[in-house]
Amino acid sequence: MTNQNKAGLLALLTVLFWGSAATAFKLTLKHIDIISIIFIASGASFLIFLIAGISGNKFKNITFRELGKSAILGFLNPFIYYLILLKAYSLLPAQQAQPLNFIWPILIVLLSIPLLHHKLKLFDAVALLISFLGVLIISTKGNFSLMKINSPLGVILATSSSLLWALYFVLNVRDKRDDIRKLALNFFFGFLFSSILFFASGHSLPTQIKGVWGALYIGSLEMGITFLIWIKALKLCPNSSFLNNIIYLTPFVALIFVRLFLQESIHYSAVLGLTIITSGIFFQKMSQKK
Repeated sequence: MTNQNKAGLLALLTVLFWGSAATAFKLTLKHIDIISIIFIASGASFLIFLIAGISGNKFKNITFRELGKSAILGFLNPFIYYLILLKAYSLLPAQQAQPLNFIWPILIVLLSIPLLHHKLKLFDAVALLISFLGVLIISTKGNFSLMKINSPLGVILATSSSLLWALYFVLNVRDKRDDIRKLALNFFFGFLFSSILFFASGHSLPTQIKGVWGALYIGSLEMGITFLIWIKALKLCPNSSFLNNIIYLTPFVALIFVRLFLQESIHYSAVLGLTIITSGIFFQKMSQKK
């Protein structure tokens, strides 16, 4: 088996795990609250990255400046990002929250203008408009005549989580440290902030076993092991475009999980809006290649 084939299999495994995240969020929120989920999940993911970093001898010569950088990144993700994302999932059906959280590839284009000094091209602007149309369809459930949004706060939070992830992504592009070293240090601070919030708000360890297992699943797979799988796939495959195309299957796989395990009746607007958002992303990517 060639390295590209191995990378493709790892990318499909990544799609499977990340595609299950929306369902895991909704199921876990039935049993424990958002702060408890973030505390348990960020602790589990930090432990995974710590083990990966120690086994790879990634923690030599850590500087105070590096710790400061990781404190900022860890505050963004996992701390604030998952606080906002999980709140959005508590307010919206998974079939709405997940696609709205998937517009980050387009938002990266906007953030790259001030942060990476990229120029906004015509193709980028068109791609943004296409994806924005998809967001409108999902937010209004396709009812443009009334332009009624059932949960405006949920929509704002879900799209804001995409903006936060895009910001985190762009800042990581500028950060040239080893990936596992970055993740371990970032998630250390994410877990630290989550722990402070958890104990300061008077929480105690939850006793609902299903909720604890759900949070551990989120931390271990959605936030932890899957990132390591994705990093391995990128190292095996020199053609990152090949892998990026596979990863765009994630929101569609997520809808399958939502239908099977959450029993949500998938509204046509979710599929249509998601297809339009993905089309905008592909349009932007193809323009970059040209």
